[in-house]
Amino acid sequence: QVRPLESGGGLVQSGASLRLSCTASESTFSNYGVGWFRRGPGKEREFVASIGWNGGSTYYADSMRGRFTISRDNAKNTVYLQMNSLEPEDTAVYYCTTHPRRFTGAQVISVTPLDSLSWGQGTQVIVSS
Repeated sequence: QVRPLESGGGLVQSGASLRLSCTASESTFSNYGVGWFRRGPGKEREFVASIGWNGGSTYYADSMRGRFTISRDNAKNTVYLQMNSLEPEDTAVYYCTTHPRRFTGAQVISVTPLDSLSWGQGTQVIVSS
């Protein structure tokens, strides 16, 4: 498994946009499906979005679809999460994960046991009203 590393979090105002990045030092990162999860204050960890190993498939939580867009650039070994129209309810630590098996599609990450995924340290997003 690869160890992902997130960046791009910060403090923004309601309605703003933010782009998170996820990368890894291992060149094999491009062989793995990648997902984003988040944990808000006092909340359970929840699935946000995922993308297949080659970018050919994407999958979103219903509440994120339309505002968030996941993409990847395997030449740069990076997965992005573009977040638009941010709301205070989006305040959370955002985590990037990789699936344990190579060459998987997007949806499988959303149903993989969380302790089977490889997790980054997380990046904090705070949306002020």
